[in-house]
Amino acid sequence: MPDYVADCAFCKIIKEFEPGRFRFQDNDVVAFDDVNPKAAVHILIVPKKHIHSVAKLPNDGGVVAGKMIMAAKNLAKEFGIHKSGYRLVFNSGRDAGSEVDHIHLHLLGGGKLGGMV
Repeated sequence: MPDYVADCAFCKIIKEFEPGRFRFQDNDVVAFDDVNPKAAVHILIVPKKHIHSVAKLPNDGGVVAGKMIMAAKNLAKEFGIHKSGYRLVFNSGRDAGSEVDHIHLHLLGGGKLGGMV
């Protein structure tokens, strides 16, 4: 799997070719605001290495997925939504609503969330 895909919007943000306000960053993942927020807090947690989708996670993909979830947990605390509640969402594929082919985790919170469970 490549570390960078030239036509991937998230790869461009990660490499800082496109703007994005980083809320968190370590060696493996970054987090930045969603450009089309669906909640008061809507942050995307994205691995730095390009992985197309959950369906394309390699056999050792649980490590990066775990890091993404832990980043979301820590961001929820930082943004003060850890007690009231928040939602974590992975979409895989167009029918699920995924718009960018680079695995990402949505952290949503900061108010009552409706919609699907």
